[in-house]
Amino acid sequence: MLSAREVFCGGNSKIYVGSDEEVIAMLRFDPLFRDLDRLTQQLWGNPVGTATRPAVMPMDVWREGDKFVVELDLPGIKPDSIDVTVDQGALTVRAERPYAGDEGHDWVAAERPHGVFSRQLFLGDQLDTEHVGADYTDGVLRLTVPVAEAAKPRKIAIQSGAAQQAISA
Repeated sequence: MLSAREVFCGGNSKIYVGSDEEVIAMLRFDPLFRDLDRLTQQLWGNPVGTATRPAVMPMDVWREGDKFVVELDLPGIKPDSIDVTVDQGALTVRAERPYAGDEGHDWVAAERPHGVFSRQLFLGDQLDTEHVGADYTDGVLRLTVPVAEAAKPRKIAIQSGAAQQAISA
C-alpha cells in the first residue's frame, strides 16, 4: 500500500482510487519542503519526531464520491489551538501543543512532542475551496474537500432538427 507521502509527492500528484488510476492535481507537497524534510531526517534521524522537533501530522486521504476526505492525527491537541485556512489554493493546517512540563519535576522521560505542527496541501482548480469542511473528533481532524461543480461529469443536450436527445458526456 502506498503512503500519503508516496502518493502525493512528485510532479504528477497521483491518487489511486480502486483499481483505476486518476491523475488529479488535488494535493501535492512543496518539493522544497519535501527535500528539506528528507535532509533533516537524514541528519537528525527519528522520522517520528522528538519533543524539540515535532513529527509531521500523519495523514490519510481518499475519495468518497464527489469529495476528497483528509484525516490528520492530532492527539492531545485542544480544538481551539487548531487553525485551518485556504489561501490561493493552499490549504494549511496549523496546530499547537504547548509544553505542559513543570520545571520542578525530575523528568525520567519527556517524549511527547510539543510546539507548533503545520501541514500544507495544494488544492487543484477542480476542487471547491469555498466549501471545505472540518471536524475534530477523538484527536483526528477530518477535512472534506468537495469536487467543483464544473469538474463533475454532466449531460450535454444534442439538437438534431426539431428533436432533442440527451447523452452522457
